[in-house]
Amino acid sequence: MEEPRTPPTVAEPEVAHEPFPPQPDQAAPEVVTATGKPTGAPGTARAQSGAFLTTSTGARLRDTDHSLKAGDRGPTLLQDHHLREKITHFDHERIPERVVHARGTGAHGVFRSYGTAAGVTAAGFLADGVETPVFVRFSTVLGSRGSADTVRDTRGFAVKFYTDEGTFDLVGNNIPVFFIQDGIKFPDVVHAAKPHPDREIPQAQSAHDTFWDFVSLHTEAQHHTMWNMSDRGIQASYRTMEGFGVHTFRLVDDDGGTTLVKFHWKPKAGVHSLVWEEAQLAAGGDPDFHRRDLADAIEAGHLPEWELGIQTFPDTPEQTFEGIDLLDPTKLVPEELAPVQAIGLLTLTANPTNFFAETEQVAFHVGNLVRGIDVTNDPLLQARLFSYVDTQLTRLGGPNFNQIPVNRAQAPVNDMLRDGYHQHAVHSGVAPYRPNSLDGGCPFHAGAQDRPFVEVPAVVEESTKVRAQARSFDDHYTQTRLFYRSMSAVEMDHIKGAYAFELAKCYEQAVKERQLQCLANIDEDLCAAVSDALGLPAPDPTIALEDVEPSAALSQVGRPFPAEGRKVGVVVDSRTDPGAAAAVVAGIEAFSMVPFLIAPRGGTVGELPVDRTYATCRSFEYDALVVLGAAVGDDAVAGLDARAGQPTTADATDRAGAAGASTDPRIVVVAAEMWRHSKTLAAFGDLGAAALGAAGIPTDGAGVVTGAEAADPADVLGDVTELLTLHRVWERFAPASA
Repeated sequence: MEEPRTPPTVAEPEVAHEPFPPQPDQAAPEVVTATGKPTGAPGTARAQSGAFLTTSTGARLRDTDHSLKAGDRGPTLLQDHHLREKITHFDHERIPERVVHARGTGAHGVFRSYGTAAGVTAAGFLADGVETPVFVRFSTVLGSRGSADTVRDTRGFAVKFYTDEGTFDLVGNNIPVFFIQDGIKFPDVVHAAKPHPDREIPQAQSAHDTFWDFVSLHTEAQHHTMWNMSDRGIQASYRTMEGFGVHTFRLVDDDGGTTLVKFHWKPKAGVHSLVWEEAQLAAGGDPDFHRRDLADAIEAGHLPEWELGIQTFPDTPEQTFEGIDLLDPTKLVPEELAPVQAIGLLTLTANPTNFFAETEQVAFHVGNLVRGIDVTNDPLLQARLFSYVDTQLTRLGGPNFNQIPVNRAQAPVNDMLRDGYHQHAVHSGVAPYRPNSLDGGCPFHAGAQDRPFVEVPAVVEESTKVRAQARSFDDHYTQTRLFYRSMSAVEMDHIKGAYAFELAKCYEQAVKERQLQCLANIDEDLCAAVSDALGLPAPDPTIALEDVEPSAALSQVGRPFPAEGRKVGVVVDSRTDPGAAAAVVAGIEAFSMVPFLIAPRGGTVGELPVDRTYATCRSFEYDALVVLGAAVGDDAVAGLDARAGQPTTADATDRAGAAGASTDPRIVVVAAEMWRHSKTLAAFGDLGAAALGAAGIPTDGAGVVTGAEAADPADVLGDVTELLTLHRVWERFAPASA
């Protein structure tokens, strides 16, 4: 029986008891056998058991602090089996990290189908009302496991559906297009984007010569690069990130009819990003910012949600739509031409119990398909069908990686695959082959009535074996221009700044000039701005710039989204009435947002626990800031905290926070950064207004809300909430592109 979890004690516990159960927000993979049979066992069945320390084979140990020696000062003995087991296992605890997508985090959840896709696919999990357990992994592409979350990069969005007809993996990104059109170029783009091989720098960045050398020469990469240079490259949160299947897939209905589709994940909380300085601050202040945000939201009950949608296209022999080649993974189909139809809801419900066992060992594969979903001849997708399985052989130590708990199918498995490293199944029978009679003919082929997976009998035209691609893949600039011209003025400014920053970090002049030529072939205004920032002449385009119809769906700015789950900092000081602080915190929670109480020191304010101190709070943690008071704290000493060196009118005798005390310089830094990052700010009473004033923030400025000290918090917070539905107060600063 599991022991109830109790708070830790100062003294080391000495009374033996069973391991604690997982935290309430944690879950583990469903307990099924290696061949997919439900066991009915609880999720903790694979956890440690017993109150006493043992070897891996269950022998109880009385000491794990001292190795076995010949005398207390003598040499260690080879016969110390516990030492050898402990050290040997430790020496092999790490597995090779993923070549790409090494930095990631994951969560368990459930997918509920709306049934709206039932007319175009026979997939059982997409029938009306069906609920399917899932595991989702989010990731960055370029960095190592130890890199920061908020770097400018593409993000992975991979979902494993444990359907009752087999496992389906939708392995996508937060960007709907990719750098390359043919999988044979994947090693090239990754080698170019990774750190330089001579010095192993820079980490998790594209702001270097090899990346820009490649994309400026291999111009099919320009569209994806434009997305990366946009705000999509610095997402605010995994909870507010779109996902895309990238490729065109083929759905098959019960009658064998086919439809081409593109998959989309639409976050219910909206699509939002950081600004560049904020992303850099977060990378230094909290490298785990995105994984912490996701785990904290699930633990707090603010469960992230996404709708799965599809764009559908007729499955014609040409496999094109409105002149767009659907097999080209560097192209998208604007939603104005093919609206996204919602087909189900994904909700993340639980954090992993063990990061390594689940998030690190989960193995995705685009070839994990189920009845009703098939692939197309997209040449990048075709290469991925090989690459994913090949990768797992090295990472996970052999061919039985699908028997790891997080990868196990939750449907019956009878695959005739035998032996190999880490075989967990104990197979019966003597005939792992077909046909056989010794095992009574089992396993049998599934008939049509048994709903087998069937590859679409697509016609393959007579052709010549060539290393080539269709001419329809040759336009590398029109859709790149479409994306840029679809941005709002402020988003255009961010793109210009991103290109200027990245290219300024390059050393080779030829690389800069070549990329400027690419920008000239995309948009003359963009090229002129980046050229000016680099101090280089803007080249003329070498192609005719076509008129494009902007797609409003590509912009993140201008549409309201729910404010639920947003994080609001509440700054108080020693003069703040605890009742007023409690009322503001309660008001934030009433709007389904998350308050963070920020005080000069830890402990409590009234009965409320302090979440952050002036020394530990940082601006990137909050979507909005509410200030009740921010007198200088006792520890505001520049020698202890560099931010305390911010110039203020503080008097040395005024540091105890007495009435009339000036604003703590660390809160000045936080408020000024949030003003600069176009975030919402609010103040109660004269003390709150004075604190904003100390940061140079006008109380009548855009996105600044004020209220009397005795004001109803609901009134002020209602205005804050309304501002947060648009994520940022973009009108605070006039964009240069307007």
